[in-house]
Amino acid sequence: MSDFNENLNQPIMNEVTEDVTNKKCPNCGATVVFDPASGGMLCEFCGYKTELPPPTADNQICELDFASATQTASFEWGAQKKSVVCKQCGAESIYDALETAAVCPFCGSTSVMPAATENSMAPGAVVPFAITKENAGQRFASWIGGKLFTPTKAKQSAKPDSFQGVYLPYWTYDTQTTSNFSARAGFDRRVKRGDSYVTETTWRPVSGVYQEFIDDETVMASKRNNNNRIKACEPFDFSKLVPYSPQVVAGFIAERYSVGLQEGWGIAQNSIKQRLNSNIRRYIQQSWRCDRVDSLHFSTLYSNITYKYLLVPVWISSFKYNDQVYQFVVNGQTGKVAGNAPISALRVLAVIGLGILAFILLWYFMH
Repeated sequence: MSDFNENLNQPIMNEVTEDVTNKKCPNCGATVVFDPASGGMLCEFCGYKTELPPPTADNQICELDFASATQTASFEWGAQKKSVVCKQCGAESIYDALETAAVCPFCGSTSVMPAATENSMAPGAVVPFAITKENAGQRFASWIGGKLFTPTKAKQSAKPDSFQGVYLPYWTYDTQTTSNFSARAGFDRRVKRGDSYVTETTWRPVSGVYQEFIDDETVMASKRNNNNRIKACEPFDFSKLVPYSPQVVAGFIAERYSVGLQEGWGIAQNSIKQRLNSNIRRYIQQSWRCDRVDSLHFSTLYSNITYKYLLVPVWISSFKYNDQVYQFVVNGQTGKVAGNAPISALRVLAVIGLGILAFILLWYFMH
């Protein structure tokens, strides 16, 4: 097993919210956990189910004012460790301070550590799991089965290794942007040069102000996991957010953010600038009815910045082939799969060879 999954297996117990999250089944006494299939609580041993209470008026999802935030720092994985004794069975576990929820490997009790300390904030909302572990495994099998360049032996032997359901921390930012811009607008025309026509472009300077409201610019707030792989399994549907509660994350691993609010905003601005670059170019083409835009420069004022701190669900696992570990993730809400898989050089060469052969045959019959 890779360090990636070994780290995820670190157990976490709770002394503060055990009465909320470590509920026992009234039928058999086992621990009940959150059930992605029903959206309620489930005993996996006898099938007992119960619904979660609806959100109350004082537990609603809201945007928070960025300028008023006081806990804005980032944190480092592994910088601090905690030792916690499980109240159910007495087992003592060592875990990273940024892990906030898991299952005791000795007795199966679930718990949630306090969602915030004096130096960090609590999540305001959660995208609940909607894809079960079994469904995630089926989607992985379908995903790797469709990989054209993956060896058949790898497809047959690839089995998810210790699927872990993980809630990852995310920031979302809303802001009103006002950008002053200058650029060159190009106007094309076809002119005849000798026996042929060529395109000539006339350039003129343009400038103006462009405004756009940015809604839910997302930033993954974890430095522990592979950002490219997680981004590849996005998006998440934030219209299905529920207010954070310990019950929703019971039975799953959950991370506290390691990318702080201020650092996350810097990452968000880089993404927003790329979006504005494209949208301002489109705005100039539409406003001046030009064919192309060149030498664009702009500066942006951000106002009314708000944010949310969310937890989003992913299933994380890996498999081995030829002594190499291949990791992948499944979006716990939509089921979208992302990861890496073995590639057969022979298959790649075969496809290239078939392409060349098809091109030769096509040329032969056309001539």
